[in-house]
Order: sequence, then C-alpha cells, then structure tokens
Amino acid sequence: MSVVMMLTTLFLLASSACKHEMAKAEHNNVTLGMVRDSLIRQEDTIVYSLIERARFPLNPPTYDPSYASIPGFSGSLLEFFVKQTEAVQAKAGRYDNPEEHPFFPDNLPPSLVPHYKYPEVLHPAAMSININKLIWDMYFNKLLPSFVSPGDDENYALTAARDLECLQAISRRIHYGKLVAEVKFRDERKDYEPAIRAQDRFTLTNLLTFTNVEEAVKKRVAKKAMTFCQEVKLGDDGDKGKYKVDPAIVSGLYADWVIPLTKEVEIDYLLRRLN
Repeated sequence: MSVVMMLTTLFLLASSACKHEMAKAEHNNVTLGMVRDSLIRQEDTIVYSLIERARFPLNPPTYDPSYASIPGFSGSLLEFFVKQTEAVQAKAGRYDNPEEHPFFPDNLPPSLVPHYKYPEVLHPAAMSININKLIWDMYFNKLLPSFVSPGDDENYALTAARDLECLQAISRRIHYGKLVAEVKFRDERKDYEPAIRAQDRFTLTNLLTFTNVEEAVKKRVAKKAMTFCQEVKLGDDGDKGKYKVDPAIVSGLYADWVIPLTKEVEIDYLLRRLN
C-alpha cells in the first residue's frame, strides 16, 4: 500500500469516528464539556504525531525544490506529497468535514463519495477562516528544528508523511477554536454580542481567556509527553529521563502557538458571528 493510500485509509477510519461524534453533538446540544473532551483527545494525537516525526532526522532534501525535479511540478517533495495527498483525501470527502482544513485549498477536486450531512453547528462564516499558512510557517521554521535531530537518512517520503500527520493534527486542534467560540457565544451571548458589534478584539480576548484552564492544558500535555515519549527498556534504567520528544517542547508548542493561534481563530470567528 502506498503512503498516500495508507493515509487516506487512516483518514476514512478517523472520519467515521468524527461523524459519530458530530451526530452525537447535534442530538445532545453540543456543550463546552464535550468540546473540551475532544480537545483533550486531540492532545494524544499531536503528541504521538511528534513522536513519529522525531524518528527521522531533519532530512533537508525533503524541503528543497531543487531535489525533487518532478515533471510538471515546481516545488519541494514535501509540497508535492501534501498536495497529492490532499487531492486524494478531498475525493474521499475529507474536506466536507468542517473540522478539516487543507493546506493547499486551491483547485482541490470535489468529493467522489456520497455527501455526509454534518450538523450545522457553526455559523456559515466559519468556512472563510483558514490559518494554515501561519501553521505551516510555525511548524517548519520554528517547531520542527526544535525537536528533530540534524542529519539525513534519505527517508524523504516517510519524512513528508510524518510532517503531514503533524500538520493536520495541529491544524485540526487550532481550528477547533471555531467550535469553542460558538459554544462560549451561545452560553454567554449577552456578554459577547456588544463586543462583536463593536468589533472589539481586546474585550473578546478577555472574555475568551481563562488563565487557569490554559495553565492546566500546558501541564497536562507536558505530563502526557513525559508518559508517551519516555524511552522504555526492560531491565535497564540507564535511559530513565530520556525522551523521544522533550516534554518541554510539547508544552511550549501549546503555550507559544496552539493556545494563541486557537484564540485568534476564536476571535476571527466571533467577529463574523453576527454577520
């Protein structure tokens, strides 16, 4: 099975579970507790995706446009891989799901599978919000060099596959801010409406910020990383305290990028909520 087809198969399995969750949300009137449960599960996915990427060194040719030399394509192997994978997954219906956001949305083919009617939980303005360009820049220029080793083992296709898994997991988590914002808006509409009408980003930021919750998230992901990333060898304590990915990197990812960018998505969504 090719890497692209393997990723598509994994997506279809995950999509089935996602449809079940969204249908459940529709029938039970989605709550902030349900949203937080999903965000906590997504933490696991992000940590495991970072672990899988850390198996490989940086592998610079993956990102070098001069390396690939693919007929009819101008760009790096990574860009080729992501565009081709997104095209296949679009045909399988991935981007019909409001939780999924392509990194190369232009000219994606239409879905070839029967359309699933996702619950209309979000305001239609949500469709216009996609900050994947920021996530792409953050991942490759800041995050990736901080947790993978330098070097080149020539596993470029697998490197690109692991990068895409990280990107999609982080993107899903950040764009979930739309649902977070919608639930908070419904729960406290009288507080949010005046700030939205005034297009007051400062007040919206204050309404959305719960410092104790953010601190708890950072501590929880660090603890998960300490558990999931630990090197385990039977009968040998020599690697105790060594990690496949430094827990501080995972906590920093949330502190410096995931939480702030999620809040940006929430604010962008709320500013359009009354349109």
